[in-house]
Amino acid sequence: MAHSVVSETSGDTGQLLAAVGAKVRALRKERGLTLEQLSESTGLSTGIISQIERGKANPAFTSLAQLAHGLDIPVGRLFHVEEQSSPVVRKGERRRLDHHGVESDDVYELLTPDLNGALEATWVESRPGSDTSATPFRHNGEEFGLVLSGMKDVYLDGVRHRLYEGDSIRYASTIPHWYVNPGDQVCISVWVITPPTW
Repeated sequence: MAHSVVSETSGDTGQLLAAVGAKVRALRKERGLTLEQLSESTGLSTGIISQIERGKANPAFTSLAQLAHGLDIPVGRLFHVEEQSSPVVRKGERRRLDHHGVESDDVYELLTPDLNGALEATWVESRPGSDTSATPFRHNGEEFGLVLSGMKDVYLDGVRHRLYEGDSIRYASTIPHWYVNPGDQVCISVWVITPPTW
């Protein structure tokens, strides 16, 4: 049997079928085709196409190939569905970042959902005595930092800028820069970088 009902499939399969169906519908509308016109070009009934578009059918691969042919796209494009991630990052679900290969007890956590946008925001906890001067950073873009608690020295091409709680700084990332926590408590800060560098 070429088609089955989605309720007989797992939740993950149901989500995939719904996503593929939405893709078929979007591509059909993008091309200005009615269900009848797509039916005529694919040899599939309007009922089956409608069920596929609504995620209510589990089509055979041959049916998907016929749809792809009717939409004039490679069949694989039907499965290339953008993952819809939440724009919210919960405190307990932040992604822990490495230290760009440098040994460190400091904590770096991503505050943006991913690194696919135009900027990244990072939560940084720098331990007392933390010092990155041995490996200065230098890359394209721009950075903004805000100290939430403690203190942090930001060195821009060797020039020290001491930041206290509530202080902020912006600079071109092309300037060699490094950070030192000269205090006796953990410094918590937020850094925004564009474009993402991690």
